[in-house]
Amino acid sequence: MTAMSPSHLPEHVALPRYAFDRRMCVAANRWGARHAVGWFFGIISRLGDGVFWYALMLALALIDGRRGLEAAAHMAATGLVALALYRVLKRWTRRPRPFRTCPGVIAHVPPLDEFSFPSGHTLQAVGFTIVALAWYPLLAPLLLTFTALVAASRVILGLHYPSDVLAAIFVGSGLGALSLWIVHSAPQLLV
Repeated sequence: MTAMSPSHLPEHVALPRYAFDRRMCVAANRWGARHAVGWFFGIISRLGDGVFWYALMLALALIDGRRGLEAAAHMAATGLVALALYRVLKRWTRRPRPFRTCPGVIAHVPPLDEFSFPSGHTLQAVGFTIVALAWYPLLAPLLLTFTALVAASRVILGLHYPSDVLAAIFVGSGLGALSLWIVHSAPQLLV
């Protein structure tokens, strides 16, 4: 939807260390220009806005009673921390989105906010998945597939560079693991 000319590129984007990131972004985004691909990943992205995760939390609470409610609360708490963390990181890094600075990249869907680094969708998806799988390992095929599709959608739709997604995977993994450690250590910390 939006692309800027090379004359509008910030100096940091032209550095060689960003070349691979830009090439991967352009290649993925071109693939997303195919109608069916863009449509599919647009739906995945929209579900990754929260709809999928809220529905999962509700389903767990309704289907598995108290245990499901505890799992949903654990996921929600992790998600709130992830939201605060990625907002701070975005304001701190202020990396422009690829469709604004990378020639040939277009946004196939409108972004939810101004900055690119890290991918909030991916950070949330990874954090939620780690927590949910600790409670319900049988959900692995569904959650791992959905999380991978969410991560891919961010680059394909022109909203993030691959490095934004990789950083979000790292941060989300750390946050999910820390969340599990806190929950499992809480009874021992209170003694």
